[in-house]
Amino acid sequence: MLDDDALDRLFRTARTHRSWLDKPVPRALLETIHALASLPPTSANCSPMRVVFVVSPEAKRRLMPCLSAGNVRQTMTAPVTAIIAFDERFYDLLPRLYPQADARAWFADDPVAAAETARRNGSLQGAYLMLAARAVGLDVGPMSGFDRAKVDAAFLAGTTWRSNFLCNLGWGDGVGIAPRAPRLAFDEACAIA
Repeated sequence: MLDDDALDRLFRTARTHRSWLDKPVPRALLETIHALASLPPTSANCSPMRVVFVVSPEAKRRLMPCLSAGNVRQTMTAPVTAIIAFDERFYDLLPRLYPQADARAWFADDPVAAAETARRNGSLQGAYLMLAARAVGLDVGPMSGFDRAKVDAAFLAGTTWRSNFLCNLGWGDGVGIAPRAPRLAFDEACAIA
C-alpha cells in the first residue's frame, strides 16, 4: 500500500485548484505525465486519449472565447491547460496496440461501439492523466465549462480528435480553496452482489 503522504497527494488532501503560481511547467514534465497516464489499462489497449497542452499566450488567447465566463480567469492564469480529447478513429492504431486480435474490425464498422469506447476510455485516461500530474507534484483543475464545438474548431480542426474536458495544470497557490464538499458513503454509492 502507498504511504500516507502519497495517498494524501493523490486523493485525501488533493483539491481542484483555480488559482496558480506564475511558474511554467517544463515540457519534460508534460512528457512524464503523458507517459505515466498511458500505462494503466484501456479496453483492448485502445488508448484513445489525445491531449493538446495549451501553453503559449497565443494559444491561450484562442482558447479564451471557448470558455464559460466562470472559467476564464483560472484558465488564463494556469501555466498549462490540457485539452483532454479522444480520437474517433482510435481503432486505426489497434493493429499496433493490440496485435493479438483483429481488434480494428470490432470498431471500424460499428460507429456506436467506436464512439462509446473512445469517450469511455478517453475519459478514463484523462483521469489517469490527472493522477499522474498529482503524482509528479502538480495540481489540477479539471472543468467542463467550455464550448466543445469552439474548442474543436480552434484546436482540433482537420483531425479525428474531439474534445472531452479541460484540465488546468500547474502549481496551485492555495488561494480560494473551499472546504471539501461532502462525499457519498460506501453504502450510498456501492453494492456488493
